[in-house]
Amino acid sequence: MSLYSLLATVPPGLADLAAIELTELGAQSVRERTAAVAFSGTLETAYRACLESRVANRILLEIARFDAPSTDAFYLGARAVPWQEHLPEGASLACEFTGRHPTIDNSHFGTLKLKDAIVDAVRTLRGSRPDVVRDRPSVRVHAHAHGTAVSLYIDLAGESLHRRGYRGEGLAAPLKENVAAGILLRSQWPKLAAEGAQFLDPLCGSGTLVIEAALIAAGRAPGLERDYFGFLGWRGHDAALWQRLHAEARRRCRAASPDAVPLRGRDRDPAAVRAAVANAERAGVGDWVRFEVGALEGARPSGPGGGLLCTNPPYGARLEDLEAARATHRQLGVTLREFFQGWHAVVLTGAPQLGMELGIRAARTHTVWNGGIECRLLRMRIEPDSLREPGTLARPDNRLAEAPGARMFANRLLKNLKRLRSWAERESVSCYRLYDADMPEYAFAIDRYVSAEGGETWLYVQEYAAPRTIEEEAVRRRRAEVLAALPGATGVPRERIKLRTRRRIHRGEQYAKVGGAGEFHVVSEGGLKFRVNFTDYLDTGLFLDHRLTRERLRRAARDARFLNLFAYTGTGTVYAAAGGARSSTSVDLSNTYLEWAQRNLALNGFADRRHELVQADCFKWLEAAQRAAARYELIFLDPPTFSNSKRMQGVLDVQRDHGALIDSCMALLAPGGMLVFSTNAQRFRLDPELERRYALVDISAATVPPDFERNPHIHRCFELRAR
Repeated sequence: MSLYSLLATVPPGLADLAAIELTELGAQSVRERTAAVAFSGTLETAYRACLESRVANRILLEIARFDAPSTDAFYLGARAVPWQEHLPEGASLACEFTGRHPTIDNSHFGTLKLKDAIVDAVRTLRGSRPDVVRDRPSVRVHAHAHGTAVSLYIDLAGESLHRRGYRGEGLAAPLKENVAAGILLRSQWPKLAAEGAQFLDPLCGSGTLVIEAALIAAGRAPGLERDYFGFLGWRGHDAALWQRLHAEARRRCRAASPDAVPLRGRDRDPAAVRAAVANAERAGVGDWVRFEVGALEGARPSGPGGGLLCTNPPYGARLEDLEAARATHRQLGVTLREFFQGWHAVVLTGAPQLGMELGIRAARTHTVWNGGIECRLLRMRIEPDSLREPGTLARPDNRLAEAPGARMFANRLLKNLKRLRSWAERESVSCYRLYDADMPEYAFAIDRYVSAEGGETWLYVQEYAAPRTIEEEAVRRRRAEVLAALPGATGVPRERIKLRTRRRIHRGEQYAKVGGAGEFHVVSEGGLKFRVNFTDYLDTGLFLDHRLTRERLRRAARDARFLNLFAYTGTGTVYAAAGGARSSTSVDLSNTYLEWAQRNLALNGFADRRHELVQADCFKWLEAAQRAAARYELIFLDPPTFSNSKRMQGVLDVQRDHGALIDSCMALLAPGGMLVFSTNAQRFRLDPELERRYALVDISAATVPPDFERNPHIHRCFELRAR
């Protein structure tokens, strides 16, 4: 049988596990990379990898490799591939581009060039072009550039293999299925399960760890319940081979006995437990597992003998959550020490310092990436000699205000207040950034808000996550010094100082709700009023760095039909309405934020039928608006850096997708109209094709306000008009 060059992409930190399982599945010439495993194998090996790999994201089959020193050479190389051997008549197509190329400087541009090459080649061969779709295409083609060397692949998975097909539309899962499987493999669960060990997740949520543990114990292929793979619509697909492998995998799992290993999940949230039960049934392991509603402190072994306790506790995004997470970790440690002697325990934490609260010495520590979050996997054996005194997180101590570091920090705050106060009073700015990591050892962003109703001053304090090279004790000490210094330096009492840790966000979390206090305050900006919230969301509802951008919208909105895409809390719409917009349409996927936008409009007297709020996926809405020939004189496009909401069509990556979004918006511009595009994506690079298609002006520097001068790259902003 023919051997193919294949590549399995994997979450960072799990490549060694993927290499082992691929070898067991028949892979040859296996070579580990940082987040991938290269190997060779037959089509049967590739199919088995799609069906049975527990940690892989995708399985890519190489179909071409060529040198492309230029963009044109890339296009010609991709077009020369005999696509009739891969795309059946009527097949749909999706394309992706990754890597670094000397002339293709962003992934969206590379994706467009790849798509153009394939579509042009197929049109020449058949006289018609394939449909290009975002989700579940017949064939997904992936191009990867390493300098001028380019490889083209057929994505046999089609979509990430972590999507096993069992997760319902209920609670969001904090842990991807293949990451959960990797944790279990790293924890020696297959060996423990074979020995009849118990399994317990006492904070199970929607059951991901328990279900993956059951799939492993049952020898059940993780892809058995998937209804879509990328090879099903590929012309090289061997349907008989796939049916045989699928049937063999199903027979193997039917032969397993659900009585051999006791697997349990426990959670205090009844809704989470209901979701876990439903997920287990869909995964085909409903008979293997048992879920129960109950608090962590009530967790106990189900009988004599040892086992594995494996869990992913909450780690806290705000100060209040951090304290709750600290208490959860400490209670978990108490429960383990008192009732689980002789057990293995594995704890995944997104805040490594919380591991100290367990009071148990970790025998091994691993770095695991769950999406964009760097986590620590702590592996422990619960024995007397592994116990230690639990650590504590530093709480604010007013005596620290006199420490040298705290005094130095307070002096910088006083200097900034003196410099910014006169500017703020002159410009009538009541909400501004007071401090932004001015001193690298005190890595905080501090925003000052003044209530428009009672005049109270609030501080919204964001602590940037410290690099791993900084000792945790130093991080705790500096945090304590900052919290001790703030009240005296600013005159703001502690109860009006809100702190949270700002970690790297890659998966759309910037709009996630993290609390439920529901406490809103009204502030003013530019003579307008806005509702802000300091406790429940990862952002307050008012992006202070866009203050000047909003003012430009107000000046440009006179008698315009205004469109606000990814409208968030509608602040841009309020400014446009204040500027005399004839009408406005604000589109966002979140009903929560549209309700917030409605309240902001009402606060300023603009809650009438001229200002329409639409809950929709912006991609789908743009398609419908183009079909309806809608036209706008002013459009504001400010998408999140990344979003993978289940309600959205596909995944939004602003670096990859900004060109397509801008093209769709420009198609809606009325003659003489203007599009304002903004992004806070770090390292953002504008698609160079846009400058050739449109009259484009980079207004980034002109829209960064004085209080953000220390961070001139806080956002990128552009004005675009038709040529």
